Amino acid sequence: MKVLRGFPLASSIGWLVGLAAVAALPLAVHVLFPGSEKYYLHLLIQILLWSFIYTAWSLMGRFGLTSLGHGAFTGIGAYITVMLWNVLGLTPWLGIPVGIALAVLVGLLVGYPCFRLRIAGHYFALVTLALTELIRLVIIGLRDHTGGSLGTQPTRYADGVSLYAVQFEPDRVLSFYVVFALWLVGLYVWRRVDRSMDRYALDAASQDEDAAASVGIDVTREKLKITALSAGMSALGGAMFAQYQMYIGPDTIAGLGLSLNIVFAVIAGGVGVLLGPTIGAIFTQVLAEGLRVVIQGSETLKSLLGSSALALDQLIYGLLLILFIIYMPKGILGTLLAWWRRR
Repeated sequence: MKVLRGFPLASSIGWLVGLAAVAALPLAVHVLFPGSEKYYLHLLIQILLWSFIYTAWSLMGRFGLTSLGHGAFTGIGAYITVMLWNVLGLTPWLGIPVGIALAVLVGLLVGYPCFRLRIAGHYFALVTLALTELIRLVIIGLRDHTGGSLGTQPTRYADGVSLYAVQFEPDRVLSFYVVFALWLVGLYVWRRVDRSMDRYALDAASQDEDAAASVGIDVTREKLKITALSAGMSALGGAMFAQYQMYIGPDTIAGLGLSLNIVFAVIAGGVGVLLGPTIGAIFTQVLAEGLRVVIQGSETLKSLLGSSALALDQLIYGLLLILFIIYMPKGILGTLLAWWRRR
């Protein structure tokens, strides 16, 4: 007996209860933290928003396509949407699809020669890293329109809550449910890919391209399809980040640091598990916020390290990434699930 397609009855009930619990979080925050409601809602919104972007990366990462270029795709989605709105007055309902299309095009232009020439592993990672830096430099170079390294803001429409302008930042509860819907879309896409024949083709290609091609799999086409999907979702996530934050900068939405944080979060959560990127988002957002509070509130660290204390979080991220790769390659959720199966 089934309730949701592909989910047994007990599993379907568990999913519905879990989703209902997430949907009720704004009410829980309102009851438990009435004096800090906006702060905790902002943290929840950030977790769901980045969960979607991390899920987009995991679509490629789980098949061995280690991209360090997803900061380029999020940057394209964010900046194209904002520039079309600010310069031409084009509603984000049209600007976001343009940003997605351009990100997909860039992904295909970079991916096609790589996949045709069988550039993989660290060589593919270096190519995508160069793409991220290229997009960042283009953003900085077009400073008359993009604001350069200082960043820019979408022009606020009326009171900042508008369906036409896709702006919702002042209303944190509305913002939560917008990104909650986006998060659900990410989970749905991940699940569809996981249950499709493309998943088996990509699994085979990641193990041995020659063997996969010998049984009729078009390896290049399969890799391009997942690249296009991942790039498009990342661009959508970048655009929604811009519409919520009402500010974008080359380092906040398009830099190499962002790409590395995406990789770290997914590896930490579990790259091959549906909710792994979400666990990674919870872990990294809570960690980042905790480090910010500790570092900024510690006079000892400031006196010992001065302004360098602000860079401690990046050092800690790097150390944790090494530890996760060595001791928990399946990530937090993947390791817990493996332990549960052994039990």
